[in-house]
Amino acid sequence: MPELRAQLLAAFEVEHRDHVEAVRRALARPAEADLREIFRRVHSLKGAARAVDLAAIEELAHGLEERLAEVMEAGAGLSAETIDLIHIGLDAIEAQAAAERQGQTPPDITAAVEAITRRPTTPAAPETAPVAAPSVPAPSEAAAPPGEKAPEYVRVDAELSLRLTEAMHQLSADLLAEEGLVDLVQRLQRDGRALERLWGEVRMRSAGREGPHVHAFEAGLRSLTRELSGLAQRHARASWAVGQSAATLRAQVDEIALTPAENLLGDLARMTRDIAREQGVEVEVRFDGLEVRAERRVLQALRDPIIHLLRNAISHGAEAAEVREGAGKPKRLQVGLSARARGGRLEVRVFDDGPGPDLAKIEAAAVARSLLPPRRRGDPPRAADEVLALAFEPGVSVTAAVDRISGRGMGLSAVNQSLLALGGSVRLTRRDPAGAEVILSAPLSAARQTLVMLRAGEALFALPSFGVKSLLRLSGADLEIVEGVPSARIQMDGSDIVTPVIPLRALLDDLPLAAPDPAAAVPAALLVRGDRRLLVAVDAIEDVRELTVQSLKDNRAYPGLSAGAALLDDDQPVLVLSSEALVERWLRNARRLSASALGLAPPREAEGRAAKTILVADDSITTRTLEKSILEAQGYRVVLAVDGVDALNTLRSGGYVIDAVVADIEMPRMDGFSLLQAIKADAGLAELPVILMTSRDDPQDIRRGLDLGAEAYITKQKFDQRELLATISRVL
Repeated sequence: MPELRAQLLAAFEVEHRDHVEAVRRALARPAEADLREIFRRVHSLKGAARAVDLAAIEELAHGLEERLAEVMEAGAGLSAETIDLIHIGLDAIEAQAAAERQGQTPPDITAAVEAITRRPTTPAAPETAPVAAPSVPAPSEAAAPPGEKAPEYVRVDAELSLRLTEAMHQLSADLLAEEGLVDLVQRLQRDGRALERLWGEVRMRSAGREGPHVHAFEAGLRSLTRELSGLAQRHARASWAVGQSAATLRAQVDEIALTPAENLLGDLARMTRDIAREQGVEVEVRFDGLEVRAERRVLQALRDPIIHLLRNAISHGAEAAEVREGAGKPKRLQVGLSARARGGRLEVRVFDDGPGPDLAKIEAAAVARSLLPPRRRGDPPRAADEVLALAFEPGVSVTAAVDRISGRGMGLSAVNQSLLALGGSVRLTRRDPAGAEVILSAPLSAARQTLVMLRAGEALFALPSFGVKSLLRLSGADLEIVEGVPSARIQMDGSDIVTPVIPLRALLDDLPLAAPDPAAAVPAALLVRGDRRLLVAVDAIEDVRELTVQSLKDNRAYPGLSAGAALLDDDQPVLVLSSEALVERWLRNARRLSASALGLAPPREAEGRAAKTILVADDSITTRTLEKSILEAQGYRVVLAVDGVDALNTLRSGGYVIDAVVADIEMPRMDGFSLLQAIKADAGLAELPVILMTSRDDPQDIRRGLDLGAEAYITKQKFDQRELLATISRVL
């Protein structure tokens, strides 16, 4: 047990530092802070502390959670007083963790708890003076008792393991590119032999007229042919050997990077029993399939959402003994977790046999938050999966009281955000015969994925292959309108099914639709989410590639739909979409899209914009990727520049006819202001519209940009893709 306790504390040490550091980074820039993300971090920290029986840290996190909830409900933003109090709580949490790690008596938390839960006597304002922090020992002040050495642990840093895995994937990609060199060498070998035969024919026709230089050329040609032949053989042997070594190395790296789920999730069964005991709920806990192996960072990212779902299972699943007996259920509440690997995905199910999700209450909560219009008398009931999807919206809660377990309606939203950031998905279903089940789906490895490359208009997108059931090519004549929606009848699992056919552009950008061309073929990807199926129509299905998918910290382009980004061989970024999120968007917007779904082709006027070329200048690859995806999806051609100097060189080279420039202000070598001045000072470029974008919402900067001749100025904090598109349309 002491060894297990030490392992749990070692895992908590890494996890709590990540949460605390993330909150502190957000507090350093309060104007840009995402309160929901701070709340999620504190909420996750509370659950992690509960999992390792650190009650003091759990109480501190709960106090911070209460304070943040008040701030979000008031909509007042982070005041100086609130920021100071959050730091007080974080300091106390770190002091508790340090004392536990070093075997000391933890400091008293009373003063810190009173500070962070104290109600302000006057309305908080940004100018409020900082509140003095109570005396809380800093982590660095805690020392091991004299003569006693603190325990030491040797473990592989998860970040190092991740970098090793990514390096291995990059090596595999490089080896695939190397196969092209094998073909080149073999082609040179064939060309050399053909040249040698051709030379033999020339010699026969000019017999007796050759001189010494001809003999020298002939000898050189034979030597070159032999060298090419030898090079081809050596290269083939070397490529095979390196490929074998890389395969062996990859298997060994996977052994390091992939770990049994038991290592990170096994202790949650005990945590679930402890929570049930505290709540006075008799429970039977069953965990299955934890021998499945997945990347450590995937399991670590899933841990917080699973903790919340297990707590929810107890809070929402508990029933009176007589109710359970009357329903023919076992005396104890059944709570469980099952895990399995399926098609390159890790699927985790958290379930209970309680009353199950209350559709009426979820719908009422969604209506109260204006997520749904009220149903009129006589309207048919909404589909169950449509209503259940709304349970993951912020603030949608079916619990009247707020306690340590549940009640604010933020937990499931945090679960959803965590899964989206991981490139995964989550859905809530009713369990047969009774209860609720939440299904979490995430990649076994968050780095390398097989992607299906799709083209919609001028933009290239990718879908993870595990989310695509099949690829089809439909005829326009095969489409029919069913309940106002273009649909197609396809064969699936031996049965005929009618499936909606919606263009990817319609799901992403809410574009109006025109009538389909009956003679045109329609490439489509079949997506499946639970029992729902959707055919997503695109302009072309281009390729299937194995690429490294990187997370996008900035998700302003298609928020909630993107699962990351990948770089192609030519460094072209491609946005990776979540297939389950696309189906969920369809479920939420089916009625609205059905009303306008007249066909599949985008409007003809969009073709007129395809000739327009936009130069995007930004030193952030994330921002360039987002803006490129947004603009190409609208039919614009996009040229990228990494800074002002690169942009100016592109403009003056004459290689492209640029119609407008979108430039960041803060760039190395030449900033946006200097680029704007250079453009307006050049007679050949002076009429070119320039739109400046920056994270600084400073009136002086805005005035300076407009005085220098910028047509528009957009701040990234208020960035909205519709605003960018409307601005470009206006200046053009």
